Amino acid sequence: MAQSTDKTRKGSAKLNQLVDIEGQVQKKWAKERIFEVDAPQPGSEDAKKDKYMTTFPFPYMNGRLHLGHTFSLSKCEYAMGFNRLLGKRCLWPFGFHCTGMPIKACADKLKREMEDFGYPPQFPDEQPKEEKKEEREEPIIVDKAKGKKSKAAAKAGGLTYQWQIMQSLGLTNEEIKDFADPMHWLSYFPPKAQSDLMRMGLKIDWRRSFITTDVNPFFDSFVKWQFFHFKSRNKVKFGKRYTIYSPKDRQPCMDHDRSVGENVGPQEYTLIKMKAQQPYPKKLSVVGKKPVYLVAATLRPETMYGQTNCWVRPDMSYIAFETNKEEIWVCTARAARNMAYQEYSAKFGVVKKVADLTGQDILGMALSAPLAVNKIIYTLPMMTIKEDKGTGIVTSVPSDSPDDFAALRDLKNKQPMREKFGITDTMVLPFDPVPIIEIPGFGDLAAVTVCEQLGVKSQNDKDKLADAKQQVYLKGFYEGVMTIGPYKGQKVQDAKKPIQKELLSKNEACIYKEPEKLIVSRSGDECVVALCDQWYLDYGEEQWRSMCLKHLESMELYAEETRKNFIATFDWLHEHACSRSYGLGTKLPWDPQYLIESLSDSTIYMSYYTVCHLLQGGSYDGSKGSPLGIKPEELIPEVWDYIFFKDAKKPKSTIPLAKLDQLRLEFQSWYPVDMRASGKDLVPNHLTYYIYNHVAIWPTESDKWPKSVRANGHLLLNSEKMSKSTGNFLTLSEAIAKFSADGMRFCLADAGDGIEDANFVESQAEAVILRLYTYLEWVKEMIANKGTLRTGPADSFNDRVFLSEINKAAAETKGHYERMLYKEALKTGFFEFQASRDKYRELALDGMHVDLVWKFIECQTLILSPICPHLCEHIWGLIGNKLSIMHALWPQSGKVDEILVSSSQYLMDAVHDFRLRRKNIMLPKKNKPAPIKPSHCTIYIAKTYPPWQNTVLTTLRKLHDDKNGLPDNKIIAGQLSKEASLKKYMKKVMPFVQLLKERIAKMGLKALNLTLDFDEEKVLAENLAYIASTLDVEGVKSEWSEKADDKIRDDCTPGQPFIVYRNEPCVNMTFVNPQANNGHFQMTVPIYEGDHPLQIISRMLRQDRGIKDAKRVKLMRYEDVEMGPRRMPVMGQTEEGKVAVEANDAFSIQSEAVMVQTNGKKINVGSQMAYYVN
Repeated sequence: MAQSTDKTRKGSAKLNQLVDIEGQVQKKWAKERIFEVDAPQPGSEDAKKDKYMTTFPFPYMNGRLHLGHTFSLSKCEYAMGFNRLLGKRCLWPFGFHCTGMPIKACADKLKREMEDFGYPPQFPDEQPKEEKKEEREEPIIVDKAKGKKSKAAAKAGGLTYQWQIMQSLGLTNEEIKDFADPMHWLSYFPPKAQSDLMRMGLKIDWRRSFITTDVNPFFDSFVKWQFFHFKSRNKVKFGKRYTIYSPKDRQPCMDHDRSVGENVGPQEYTLIKMKAQQPYPKKLSVVGKKPVYLVAATLRPETMYGQTNCWVRPDMSYIAFETNKEEIWVCTARAARNMAYQEYSAKFGVVKKVADLTGQDILGMALSAPLAVNKIIYTLPMMTIKEDKGTGIVTSVPSDSPDDFAALRDLKNKQPMREKFGITDTMVLPFDPVPIIEIPGFGDLAAVTVCEQLGVKSQNDKDKLADAKQQVYLKGFYEGVMTIGPYKGQKVQDAKKPIQKELLSKNEACIYKEPEKLIVSRSGDECVVALCDQWYLDYGEEQWRSMCLKHLESMELYAEETRKNFIATFDWLHEHACSRSYGLGTKLPWDPQYLIESLSDSTIYMSYYTVCHLLQGGSYDGSKGSPLGIKPEELIPEVWDYIFFKDAKKPKSTIPLAKLDQLRLEFQSWYPVDMRASGKDLVPNHLTYYIYNHVAIWPTESDKWPKSVRANGHLLLNSEKMSKSTGNFLTLSEAIAKFSADGMRFCLADAGDGIEDANFVESQAEAVILRLYTYLEWVKEMIANKGTLRTGPADSFNDRVFLSEINKAAAETKGHYERMLYKEALKTGFFEFQASRDKYRELALDGMHVDLVWKFIECQTLILSPICPHLCEHIWGLIGNKLSIMHALWPQSGKVDEILVSSSQYLMDAVHDFRLRRKNIMLPKKNKPAPIKPSHCTIYIAKTYPPWQNTVLTTLRKLHDDKNGLPDNKIIAGQLSKEASLKKYMKKVMPFVQLLKERIAKMGLKALNLTLDFDEEKVLAENLAYIASTLDVEGVKSEWSEKADDKIRDDCTPGQPFIVYRNEPCVNMTFVNPQANNGHFQMTVPIYEGDHPLQIISRMLRQDRGIKDAKRVKLMRYEDVEMGPRRMPVMGQTEEGKVAVEANDAFSIQSEAVMVQTNGKKINVGSQMAYYVN
């Protein structure tokens, strides 16, 4: 469980309010059955609508759903919400996977643990095992689609026993014992998963949920129908094939059957047979006259011409065993175990061992090596050979292997080392690297060249040798040319296969395979590669593969890396074992001793979703019976054909045709799947099989093939991998309790969009709770104060900007939803949209317009609803909508005035710069009095750039157009130095270039325009009041830079105004409010030369926040400036003896007296005036 943030949360009231809302909304949805949808009748209005069907790989039911599941399935959820807003008929069904080994293996483990350790089990204390780090012999290209840790290992969380794993799920001992029955898992976990998902608020039609395996006779019949067609279309075959195999389970071990090694396949080696020469070492004397071979596994048979010796590790254990051809092979016991399952032993899986050996026992043996220029080579010592890779016998080609060259050179140079291992000089000194491959840049002794270039001194220089291998191996394979043998002159990659075939045909080599990494089955068995009889799907069949690849070209995959991962899978995928003899599932209909494995019954089940609600009646296993009265045994293959194939004839069936047509209509109405979302780790298996199987079942109906796949990366939690063992883990249920459903959904959407790993940060989820609550409270405030919002024409500068920004947010966010970029959708549809609202609220000094506020609330609520549906449903009702927001449509976006929006951004950027300048001038200087707060400012704006800047801009524009982008500064400086007009400005030129580059990064190429798209003077003029308010000055005016001094003219350019602050004299005026009981009191306000009443009122508003609208304030002067302020006001006659100040009147200052200019006369107003608030 992730570390709690409850310690930092001051209170849970906000969270509780969101959770309460979610509960109410979910009850509303359930009551209205909003997400239960049936196929529309042909010709109806609903039938004319576009449809959208999304699916998610059904999760395996051996535990509770966690945040990783939730991140992937959230993509379906957001897509459903968005497509509903587009007015489509939307369907999201959700099932639960129970097929395969895991549940049965876990149940059997629990049974064994109770037998071995009692009930409740008392386990022995064990030291935790350190995870073994894997090392690679040769450089390989990493497949980013493959996860580093299997799902089973992640769920185990480092726990040793199954009982402990169940305890980590919060189960009591009494509850756990029931899980020794595999059927209990099928009834326990699916309801838990559905409950968690319903609390999340998913838009799922739960009538269409089901579990797999033959426990569900309806689904069982469906899978058998699928495989009948595979058999009849020759897609499933029987024969000996290499597969990952569990000796303990005595069956193939597919991805979902593994606790370690998911997505790991067999690695093919060429097994080089190096024949031992007589006399044999003493320990091999037991073999008599039988031929003895040291067998080495290599990935590079084409380099065998250059063998100079054979490496063994002196302290490693080896065995000699007899093959089915009565040959004696020497290798490690681990490799011999693999070979025993690949028809190299007389009996499948049995190693006929004839001797135990160490590497020391076989050092110095004379060997005859296939293809080698040297007719006899010897076994020599190498201490770095690994027992868990290959056979422990290693061929040595020092011309093209840096490791071999360094080790051979060490033996040649170090006589004591030779003597230590009993190696004579004749076994080493005569053997030099043999040129066999010419590599551009490295010559024909590539390993020698690169080792010398990198300064490799010995075989202990591991880092340098790793670098050398990377360079030599990859360049050698792709660019090397053979210089020896019958393939001389051919590229290495072209010669490799023919050379391998030659070795195989002469019985000088064999094909040997082993798992490319450690694979452990769910029963705890280390797996091998076996060549065994099995039913397999022939995914390598060329026509089938070509059809799938062709379809892949037309599929929407949302990320180029996903496409590359699919293509890479198509390149290596050939056969896939589709049967097993242990576990849960559906029996192969023609060979019932086998079960159909979990990656093969989960490829076209999405089509079953379309009809299962009419077959199973909402029960997971179909036990409630069919609403149509259909029995499982009536679902013969011809019935399924009629349902799923458009050209199928009416079957001979006891099921009435009207019911069959109802089922058929459901399928035809909803299929194909419009979008399937999944983690990227399923691309190399499930998602590829998903495409293959649809093409196989509907070969002539391409309109039933998948339309799109959205793959995502793994989810990190607080920037670290989720792991139960470290406590950095959250189940779906825990996340909802901690952050609310909407809070969690928001944070999942914001976690990341690409195929790279995303990050769910708990502190950010806490902040989301506050953001959502704040939005809700603001909406409530607007509803309560709707009558105080501004009415009339919404045509001010800021009104028009805000309207454009609303339209822009709707349009941009729609594009992000369409591309399934939900982090981006939140950026434009929430964060920036809320910022636009905040900006409007700040700029609209005369108040926000009621129509625009309501438009914003409606738009914000709609475009956020796919991600936070509960809160948005609640707000949708608060603002007066009777129907659910689930029936609403995406907001209509009107015209976006981009120039207006950019002019508003210009205003905000300019004001930001003005604030920074004000802050700087207010900083106290050393040994000087504190600066006086400025009262006024002048903003200088430029019509054009200074001539030298004009030249720079023009030159940069030309360079950009000529080179399709800006070159580096060196080229720019060189070009500008040629301009004579810039000579005296050279110190300023490059800083100006750097400034322009920063603007280009922010604004694009329009930063190089010589003029602006908008009227800068007009924008400032319309917002002088706001500028004065935000800068806390009493007066602002704008001037053209032509009137300023040279320094200002240099700093002032189009779009970059320059501000100068100053102080002007003022006289403080006392304003009193004679109105009774209104909460407005006396205040002192400064009066400046040239003030108009509105300016004075604006200052008053800054002091009295209770006055919301300047238009409601009236200023009055006393007729008698001496006695008027002294008289007590008479109730109901407070304006007697006072004269209203008109809007056009102007104030002036003479000495300490304040005068007002009205009707051509200057009148002294004294030291006190009155104000009234209407």
